[in-house]
Amino acid sequence: MNIDEQVAYLMQGTEYGDEALAKSMAAELKERLIEAEREKRPLRVYCGYDPRTTDLHIGHTVTMRKLRQFQELGHEVTFLIGNYTSLIGDPSDKDKLRPQLTPEEVEANARTYAEQAFRILDPQKTLIRYNAEWLSKLTFAELIRLASNFTLQQFLTRENFRLRWERGDAIYLHETFYAIMQGYDAYAMRSDVQVGGTDQLFNIITAARKVMTYLGEKPNIGIITSILPGTDGVVKMSKSLGNHIPINTNAGDMYGKVMSIPDTAMPVYARLVTRWTPPEVKRLEDGLREGSLHPRDAKMMLAFEVTACFYGDVEAQKAQEEFIRTFQQHDVPEEMPEYHLQPGQSVLDVLLAAGLVSSKSEGRRLVDQKGVRLDGEVLSDVLAAFPHSGVLQVGKRRFLRVL
Repeated sequence: MNIDEQVAYLMQGTEYGDEALAKSMAAELKERLIEAEREKRPLRVYCGYDPRTTDLHIGHTVTMRKLRQFQELGHEVTFLIGNYTSLIGDPSDKDKLRPQLTPEEVEANARTYAEQAFRILDPQKTLIRYNAEWLSKLTFAELIRLASNFTLQQFLTRENFRLRWERGDAIYLHETFYAIMQGYDAYAMRSDVQVGGTDQLFNIITAARKVMTYLGEKPNIGIITSILPGTDGVVKMSKSLGNHIPINTNAGDMYGKVMSIPDTAMPVYARLVTRWTPPEVKRLEDGLREGSLHPRDAKMMLAFEVTACFYGDVEAQKAQEEFIRTFQQHDVPEEMPEYHLQPGQSVLDVLLAAGLVSSKSEGRRLVDQKGVRLDGEVLSDVLAAFPHSGVLQVGKRRFLRVL
């Protein structure tokens, strides 16, 4: 790729909420790439992750995919684990106080987080660092000097803080430290580029660039990625909303979940969670718009690509063949998990025990929506005794052989 093609590739899927800012960041990125090429050095690129959970979904990997793109172009990528910022908890996308984690919880989560991240990132080309390395050494005097670059108004006008203020909910002083700490991360690593989602816009574009400039460094460039919608195609992907696609699942489940997204969500999935370049994404969008590409075929291409990103081409091919046989040919899969029915178990008991639902309320909702079948017959009473052995189907994609 030439420099302009690299800029287009790296800016794919970004969102700044302001066209002038987007153009400014693209221009700075181009200048920095030219400078790095002239100096024969890689750009220093990082994204920080506060490991507050171990259960990741593909929405968490959008920034990792961007880091991988920088790796492909030969740049130095750091996967920064926020073991010190996690002690506060990022308030950027929350309208309530986040619970503070213990150092032990952060460390345990970080190990699992990194393992899942390496399904996207090249482990041989990824530096892993912890921000306690420098944040734990900041003196109180240094923190005062850093804080002098910010006003309370800057924090109180942010939507999450403003909502809490208007409701009369507490806003704790330590929460304002988070952006300053993240800004100091960028300075400590002398980063050229910082990657983050739109919820990180203030922390990256305002705080980090301000801190780096104040401390005498060239400010890093913010690559701000869009937020991936869930399988409903509208709301941000979230486990709590049940619209997520987990990483730790299997190829068939991931393929099927991507096939369930609405047609309108395909372009954003193509830009954010595939390995496709801008010309490849454009071909998909043009084909859909012009009618030369059927939405079903486009979605199968997308589902294959997303699944292959995490499980490889062989497993993605198997998942696609299984999907075609099961859902396009209205067949039942040959292989499925088995469950041994216990005496006295109800329909709800089996759904919970087999892990087909995560809660009683989800089980009741699926049955009420006629989404649970046994050998093709709808089960309508969630509390009734489980009728008999057979193939239990939950939704469109989950099957269980009850023995």
